[in-house]
Amino acid sequence: MRFLTDRKRATGMGASKTGTEHHWSMQVSSIALLILVPLFVFTTGWIIGAPYEEVVAYYSRPFPAVIAALTFIVGMAHFKNGAQMAIEDYVHGLTGRLTIIGVTILSYAIAAFAVFSLIRLAL
Repeated sequence: MRFLTDRKRATGMGASKTGTEHHWSMQVSSIALLILVPLFVFTTGWIIGAPYEEVVAYYSRPFPAVIAALTFIVGMAHFKNGAQMAIEDYVHGLTGRLTIIGVTILSYAIAAFAVFSLIRLAL
């Protein structure tokens, strides 16, 4: 027989204390993407299919390059947070932790590769 109160049994098994921060970052990144994605589409849409020299000249200007870089960075951060929430809900144990690590590495790698490619294109 255990002589523990309900509160004592629940200690250490509650929230991870990062839910509010996680939710807030998802809200902020979704609002940022609400602004960035249309800007990205309008600034990049007409250059698709253009010759290489035109694309290089276009992304040598700061505004389209900054819009593209911000869209890549914020988009991948939003993807990482959303995927992490889904993985935490449905995958448990060591597999869940390894999957979260893999998704985090993948999202940072994609963002870094996209920004690096954009910098190489612009310079």
